[in-house]
Amino acid sequence: MPYSVTPTAIPEVLILEPRVFGDARGFFFESFNARDFAEVTGLNVSFVQDNHSKSGRGVLRGMHYQIQHPQGKLVRVVQGTVFDVVVDMRKSSPTFGRWVGAMLSDANHKQIWIPPGFAHGFVVLSESAEFLYKTTDYWYPEHERSLLWNDATVGIEWPIDFEPKLAAKDAAGKPFGQAELFD
Repeated sequence: MPYSVTPTAIPEVLILEPRVFGDARGFFFESFNARDFAEVTGLNVSFVQDNHSKSGRGVLRGMHYQIQHPQGKLVRVVQGTVFDVVVDMRKSSPTFGRWVGAMLSDANHKQIWIPPGFAHGFVVLSESAEFLYKTTDYWYPEHERSLLWNDATVGIEWPIDFEPKLAAKDAAGKPFGQAELFD
């Protein structure tokens, strides 16, 4: 199997670790294969958009979600290291309001599957990082929302000792108690 899959404390959020073939020349791995993804996750998803961002040390992007046209995301880092976080925004979920996080890097090749209904974000811990993600729906800016990255109710334990660099929309994110939620 090209990946191993590990459920997180929120069972629908999955960490995928690809089988990496390496030698003196470098390495090779399949970063995505629809048939194998479906087999190891039990999910049949269609991705419609690929996104690529580059950010410097200390940049925090998030916590983003789309209240309509929610996106499932398969995320990974191709250069650098980030701490990646998801928050369950689904009122009917037994893990509503809980978060999970994981280190993603070009060295560990890990990926995270984030189902629709979750807020997502990451902070860059290396000098810079390039972040790739596939989405199951298109970006609709009118439906995009930002959960406040440091909301005390959610209590994300960011592994940082600095004030992150934020976009205006992220600095103005809504506290969890005021955020729009999924049913």
